[in-house]
Amino acid sequence: MPAESNFARAVLTAVLLTAAIPPVAAQWADIPNTGPTTKDGKPDLSAPTPRAPDGNPDLGGVWMMNAKGFSEGLADYVDGGLPLQLWAQALTDERGANGAGRVPTARCLPPGIPMLASSTIAHPLKIVQQQSLVVMMYEYFGEFRQVFLDGRSLPHEPNPTWLGYSVGRWDGDKLTVDSTGFNGKFWLDTPGNPATDALHITERYQRPDYGHLELQMTIDDRQAYTKPWTFTMRMHLITDGDLYEYVCNENERDGAHNR
Repeated sequence: MPAESNFARAVLTAVLLTAAIPPVAAQWADIPNTGPTTKDGKPDLSAPTPRAPDGNPDLGGVWMMNAKGFSEGLADYVDGGLPLQLWAQALTDERGANGAGRVPTARCLPPGIPMLASSTIAHPLKIVQQQSLVVMMYEYFGEFRQVFLDGRSLPHEPNPTWLGYSVGRWDGDKLTVDSTGFNGKFWLDTPGNPATDALHITERYQRPDYGHLELQMTIDDRQAYTKPWTFTMRMHLITDGDLYEYVCNENERDGAHNR
């Protein structure tokens, strides 16, 4: 079977498995709705985009994806496979043949930004926005990111980390986030597509109305891929939920089986 078909099947399988996990955000109770409502008192997700005091769209809120939005957003990510270099394709195939059993997250190692974004199909993302800083808190693995909007540049010699270093700017109503400084140790996704320390991720966030958030992500890693590639994810606002505590290594039993 062609590598592209193997990849597509692996991604879609991961989608279906993840979609089977119930959204934990819906389990919260007695959270008042402070946003716009319809005539029957329900949250009005189609209301106009809220604005921050500086006039930019306010991306703040608790966000999740549904399975349909995830699979539709990954259409260009799956079709035809990825522009992998030969060594990267061989590594991905090797990881896939092992059933993705060595995925770093199975050993409680942190996921990278792409895997965190896709985790919002089952675990919410909370965005807190200030004029010079956006904080992204992921329930999955309890990770958080800082996106600096104070005009600073990406560091030329960063200390390599799992989530890198992120700076942002407003392009009209879109928040564009550039991230570099990755350690190259994480997998981009469950099928095992690799990342190196040359990875540059560009994210574009847009809130078209009150209840929806679109994320377009471009992966540019010239050491592993022959050209940049892009995919889109669409999220909806959770008005009656919030983040739960997520602890991976408290009862971790996979590591002994994945060495």
